[in-house]
Amino acid sequence: MTELRPAGPAGARAGTSTAERPHPTSSFTALTRTIQEAGYMRRRYGFYAARLSGAVVAVAGLVAGVVLIGDSWWQVALAAVAAVVFTQIAFLGHDAAHKQIFRSGRANDWASLVLADLFVGLSYGWWQRKHTRHHAKPNQVDADPDIDLPVLSFTPGDVEKRRSPLARWFLARQGWFFFPLLLLEGLDLHVSSVKRLAQPGPMQRRWVEALFLTVRLGGWLALVLAVMSPGKAAVFLAVQLGLFGLYMGASFAPNHKGMPLVPKDARIDFLRRQVLTSRNIRGGRWLDVVMGGLNHQVEHHLFPSMPSISLRRVAPIVREYCATHQIPYTQVSLARSYAIVVRHLNTVGLGDRDPFVCPMVAAYRV
Repeated sequence: MTELRPAGPAGARAGTSTAERPHPTSSFTALTRTIQEAGYMRRRYGFYAARLSGAVVAVAGLVAGVVLIGDSWWQVALAAVAAVVFTQIAFLGHDAAHKQIFRSGRANDWASLVLADLFVGLSYGWWQRKHTRHHAKPNQVDADPDIDLPVLSFTPGDVEKRRSPLARWFLARQGWFFFPLLLLEGLDLHVSSVKRLAQPGPMQRRWVEALFLTVRLGGWLALVLAVMSPGKAAVFLAVQLGLFGLYMGASFAPNHKGMPLVPKDARIDFLRRQVLTSRNIRGGRWLDVVMGGLNHQVEHHLFPSMPSISLRRVAPIVREYCATHQIPYTQVSLARSYAIVVRHLNTVGLGDRDPFVCPMVAAYRV
């Protein structure tokens, strides 16, 4: 019988045949049972009560700060603070959208609406639809919206569509443009949210989202223009939106970008699909705060409804489990992850296909 040998540091053990391996479904069931029995799926109401209260106080503080500082260039410093605050609230909205905060799905939905639409200015309905597809099939070609972007090319198929000399020049260097382009991500997120509300088709609580986004986006703009001169207001908004997009993108990008791509027709079990396409970021508890728990991406994808504060404790269990079952588990430093993303984009742009095929798919094909 042909041996399956997944590539990577955790898959170096040879001589294990398919008959000797546990069934993938039973493997994940056993891991899930271990996690549940340890109590890591329980709600953390105190933790989230503190964060939700902090979000309300922070937003009120930003509004008061804009008014009190007035028409001064010190507003630029407040714009940087606002970018951090809104990103942290977006992380909290992400937790609510994954049903991590409350037992009630309705309560989580309303928390997401308030946090995303009213506090940050992003459409919860638009983000939920996009993010659900990503979780279902991460890094799968023609299925994951996070690798289907209008400017950058993450797959060889995208590269082949761009044949002009200017496009080829850009593709060969697109990795170096990745982080500068994130400065436009904040504006793009707001525009995409508004466009989704204007599009036909079913969308739950459309009018609630329309009201919340109008209050947030229109009210924030009106406040800034009322307090500052047009020039200072423009700089304030540019800094706030630019740093917001950079912070958001720099937090989400290290998790999957540069990990193996899965062919669109591939069929992989849930456990391996999520682990093989996700990357953890090594660091202390300070990084959990800075990245909103997204640095434990493997565990988040395996247990999306687990409170983000529990992910750090679960990581050693998942890492050991993956080693036992010979599933490559990736964990690198933050700087290393950014270097991987840049190199991946440049390599794809140059037309190299081979390094980005999922190792488990390659093994199955053998």
